[in-house]
Amino acid sequence: MLRDVDLSGYEKITAKNIPWEKFITSGHRACQGCAEVLAMGMVMKAAGPETIVCNATGCMEIITSPFPQSAWSVPWLHVAFENVAAVASGVESANRALERKGKLKKRPKVIAFAGDGGTADIGMQALSGALERGHDFVYVCLDNEAYMNTGIQRSSSTPYGAMTTTSPPGRKSIGQHTWKKNMAMIAAAHEIPYVATASPAYHLDLMNKVRKALTVEGPAYLHIFATCPTGWRSDPAKSVELCRLAVQSKVFPLYEVVGGRYIITQKVKKPKPVTEYFKLQRRFRHLTPDSVEYIQKRVEEEYARLEAFEKATAPLEEVSEPSTES
Repeated sequence: MLRDVDLSGYEKITAKNIPWEKFITSGHRACQGCAEVLAMGMVMKAAGPETIVCNATGCMEIITSPFPQSAWSVPWLHVAFENVAAVASGVESANRALERKGKLKKRPKVIAFAGDGGTADIGMQALSGALERGHDFVYVCLDNEAYMNTGIQRSSSTPYGAMTTTSPPGRKSIGQHTWKKNMAMIAAAHEIPYVATASPAYHLDLMNKVRKALTVEGPAYLHIFATCPTGWRSDPAKSVELCRLAVQSKVFPLYEVVGGRYIITQKVKKPKPVTEYFKLQRRFRHLTPDSVEYIQKRVEEEYARLEAFEKATAPLEEVSEPSTES
């Protein structure tokens, strides 16, 4: 169902006015080349200081909060792997109650961070409930495509054919044998005001989607692609390049869903083959030409389906101007 969503109040970020204040300090313990903490830093730059963060157990909680230290300079809660959406719902409800009683002049923003395992697997029930109830918060999935901090085990967000410790390739196994769960479209099916995918390789696109998500009244969902050199067996210096290649090969398209309307925010007119993306990662080195051909075909089909959604839900007036990636 399509509905009007007012985004006119969001403050657009450009190359000239990027916020410089950091809310995740340097000195955290992320791996070299971690695109996840890079993306989380961008989210917080766009969000600003008047923010309460709820953080599920996972890589980003581990590396930012080793007792007795913390890399956070905003109010921050560490919660269980599976319940960050429920906790964020409680924080948001408490803020509303304090506002009604006149104890808050301005309600702080609430952001929930979780990885793909804490979102697409064991946290999905809490997330679905929070979206259905309509809590006013932003849920951010930082997707590095496996349970990385516990030993690189597969999740339902692990891409088809990828090698993990629980989906090893062999004579009778291709590696991960299921297709990546499409959490952004699952979130959009809840008919919430705003859903978007993002990548740290496209920093302005990412930060402006954060601003939009914080502007809307009600729940918003952001799914951010995040390279993991440790789990992907990739060069830490190539992390941003890998994030960019995922978009350029159509493996991870960038789009937003505004009131049910799909808008591709980075058009890919001259896509690179998936092999360009695969060759920088050892987790795909076992794939045969037949497997690569199957993946290439499926990627093209998924992108065509996204384009069909965009066409079918297109408003009479454009909600935002898409940029073009050659």
